[in-house]
Amino acid sequence: MSDTVDYIVVGAGSAGCVMANRLSASGKHAVCLLEAGPKDSYPWIHIPIGYGKTMFHKVVNWGYYTDPDPNMLDRRIYWPRGRTLGGSSAINGLIYIRGQQRDYDAWAAAGNPGWSWDDCLPYFRKLENNDLGPGPTRGTEGPLNATSIKTPHPLVQGLIAAAESLGIPHVDDFNTGDQEGVGYYQLTTRNGRRCSTAVAYLRPAQRRPNLRVETDAHAMAVLFEGTRACGVRYRQHGQVRTVRARREVVLCAGALQSPQLLQLSGVGPAALLRQFGIGIVRDLPGVGENLQDHLQIRLIYETARPITTNDQLRTLSGRARIGLEWLLFRSGPLAVGINQGGLFCRVDPASRTPDTQFHFATLSADMAGGKVHPFSGCTYSVCQLRPSSRGHVRLRSADPFEAPSMQPNYLSTELDQRMTVAAVKYARKVASTPPLAGMMKREFRPGPDVRTDDEILHFCREYGATIFHPSGTARMGPASDPMAVVDERLRVHGVTGLRVVDCSIMPTLVSGNTNVPVVMLAERAADFILQDLRQDIRQTQQVAA
Repeated sequence: MSDTVDYIVVGAGSAGCVMANRLSASGKHAVCLLEAGPKDSYPWIHIPIGYGKTMFHKVVNWGYYTDPDPNMLDRRIYWPRGRTLGGSSAINGLIYIRGQQRDYDAWAAAGNPGWSWDDCLPYFRKLENNDLGPGPTRGTEGPLNATSIKTPHPLVQGLIAAAESLGIPHVDDFNTGDQEGVGYYQLTTRNGRRCSTAVAYLRPAQRRPNLRVETDAHAMAVLFEGTRACGVRYRQHGQVRTVRARREVVLCAGALQSPQLLQLSGVGPAALLRQFGIGIVRDLPGVGENLQDHLQIRLIYETARPITTNDQLRTLSGRARIGLEWLLFRSGPLAVGINQGGLFCRVDPASRTPDTQFHFATLSADMAGGKVHPFSGCTYSVCQLRPSSRGHVRLRSADPFEAPSMQPNYLSTELDQRMTVAAVKYARKVASTPPLAGMMKREFRPGPDVRTDDEILHFCREYGATIFHPSGTARMGPASDPMAVVDERLRVHGVTGLRVVDCSIMPTLVSGNTNVPVVMLAERAADFILQDLRQDIRQTQQVAA
């Protein structure tokens, strides 16, 4: 394929694989997909519980750390991000969640027409193959599987019963728009294997002659002719190369690297760009600002009986049994991953919709992906769904291979502090409610000595960590908003031929896991691009006539 194509997609992650598939589907348009990491050939990527093996992998994970966060006792928080075909969808926790109707209605109300829940729902249905069957909010013909957990676990059953006694309804589907309830999560798995966007979208497209996939290709800058994006410079196998775009460049590098790449390319806050001697293509002060993330607080309990995944992983015979279960039947802990139980609830009486999410795991470790504890343990992971704290992503230098400065500013607002403390209290309430209470032996962390609000808040600052949802750093908004980066069709303000399609465009973080919302964004963006192309062709024909 020529070094000039119609569309360049930067980043083969949750959004990029979707874009590559949809833009190349007609066979009419030449598409080049650039991925900084390798092919997704590492076997543990494809085994759901392999999440623990990829969490600190030096090749398929960027392994970022934030700047010291003054609100988190100056700790640098580990931020894993996928670096392979499939991106973070190849290393994430597999949870299939859309968010709430109010999330998308708020986007539309903030000056982004066409982004309400009713506007997005057809795309959510289009992307999914849901084993719960068709329904008003569900689809069954899409590429991405939503798979229910078939085998009940006594601890999750206890969680469901305890939450029901507290007034939380038992649900099978968290994705109808209202979200409130307790039950088993659905997962992005297919026949006991991970269904990343590389599997769901890229594999079926890779044999197309009009699609070129370049791995180990680290984008260095978007190239411009005036204010029109015309190509991308990247490094591959030690050589600097260039690919040019006849029509558009689409950044799908994620909420950390898309703003970094914009800034490196001269699109961003003018003062920051001048600091590093970068020529200004467009002064957009919002690039890299508005960073949001879900802060995960992990409460760990020792259980009264040896019925946890800790127990299965602790012995050679236990590991052999679960390995055989996966090899023979594609079932068991290896096919499920880490978190099975889900709970969306309101810990603030003023909240009209759920404000807190539980990820309930039948194992325990000091951190996500860490070594399991030497006792029978489970984890109540809670997070505030709509944090008000805001951080930023900014260049450290003009070197495209140096990680940017990432400052989340977790727990920097009184609201977030109050809500997070309330979430911990609610998790303890659930754990102390029958029948779950009878299944718990002791609270290992934070422990019985942590009781007051101040003590709980200190615990959250000391142990809180990302739940892997950084977003908002190239936010969508009207041109009248000085901090908006893209318009409602995801075109970068003030330049042409350039869009951003990933978590960074979210004006506000969705209420839950971000993978499925990003797939929806990409489905919509592909339609925008193809609609705009048809409109351009019609206008050209009219002028010619």
